[in-house]
Amino acid sequence: MSEGRPSPALWIRAGLAFVALGELLIGVWALFLPESFYADFPFSGRDWVSTLGPYDEHLVRDVGELNLAFGVLLAFAAILLDRRLLQVSLVAYLVYTVPHFVFHTMQTHNTFSAGDNLAQLVSLGLQVVLPAAILFGIVLRGSSGRKEI
Repeated sequence: MSEGRPSPALWIRAGLAFVALGELLIGVWALFLPESFYADFPFSGRDWVSTLGPYDEHLVRDVGELNLAFGVLLAFAAILLDRRLLQVSLVAYLVYTVPHFVFHTMQTHNTFSAGDNLAQLVSLGLQVVLPAAILFGIVLRGSSGRKEI
């Protein structure tokens, strides 16, 4: 490792922490304040959830629980930096985020403004690209025969 250059483990931990924090925030909001999440996500005046259908408290809370669970899983992966936990966590998260992203790429027709469509696709795309890049880096480092992250 070069002097003064952040270690790969630091980048992995930071990337996972960023993703985990987003999931934790969404999870807590949707689970404990489902009506607010439904009406105000991603922030007041943007109504990305309520635009797509009628309010269903059970469904919104389930989404909150799912996001909270992924946030906890990714946070533990970031803390422990165990290669297998990292790989499984990231693959499972991508199984969730890739179809979610694909769904939203097909929902850009007049439901949202151009700015909201762009913001959704960028934020959801980041939920795919960042974990995929971290996973790719972990796999590459593992293929070099190294045991540590």
